[in-house]
This record gives sequence, C-alpha cells and structure tokens, in this order.
Amino acid sequence: MIQLQTVVDVADNTGAKLAMVIRVLGGSTGRVGKPRRKTAGVGDIVILAVKKALANSDFMKPGNHKARVVRGVVVRTNHPTRRPDGSYVRFDRNAVVLVDDKNEPKGTRIFGAVARELREKGYMKIVSLADEVV
Repeated sequence: MIQLQTVVDVADNTGAKLAMVIRVLGGSTGRVGKPRRKTAGVGDIVILAVKKALANSDFMKPGNHKARVVRGVVVRTNHPTRRPDGSYVRFDRNAVVLVDDKNEPKGTRIFGAVARELREKGYMKIVSLADEVV
C-alpha cells in the first residue's frame, strides 16, 4: 500500500528517478477537507512530487528549484496484493509510471516487471511497454 509521503521509484524513461506521493486520488470526501482514501494499491493513480531526476531532463531545467508535480500509476508495491485465485504478489520496491491527463504513459520505455492487475484496470499501453508482466 502506498500512502502520503511514500518515496517511490519511477519505472520509466522520463528522466525522473525518485518521487514522493503527495495525494492519493479516488474515493469521496465524507466531511469537508477529510478525504476517505488513504492508501493506493496497484493500478491506482497518485499525485507525485519529483524529488530526484536526471540532470538533462525536463524536471531539472535551469531556474526550476522546486519539485515538479506530476501524476503516476502505481505498478509495483512492497505490500502483498491478493489475487482472486488466493495467491499473493509482492515486489521488492514501490514503483510508479508517470502518466498524462489521459492516463497514457509519458515515457516510451518501462523498466522492470509490472503487476497483471494493470491489465484489468485498463492500462494496456503500460502493460505492452513493460518487460515482464507478473
């Protein structure tokens, strides 16, 4: 499970390397200012602040000293995810893929394995770009 202020790896070639979760999207608000959704799993969309990036990427332009805010889809979690057949899948590290407003990946390559649950949630472009689907 991914929650606020979790530092995650970025598993694509956009130039970002590490990002911190600043918001988990989804759910509704019961009271004003109190979102109910606290954690994100595989296939959920989160808002991220890029903390570390390559020097020649768009995230590190001259004069850009603040963290850049982007959207991402969780593709790997350290917390086990239960599948309908009763098995569990878990990864060594948490990872996301940066996406645009239409939930299409920004990068052209995805590094590492991704979970099969992405196919069920409709992220076919991410699944097709990944090296391995677990």
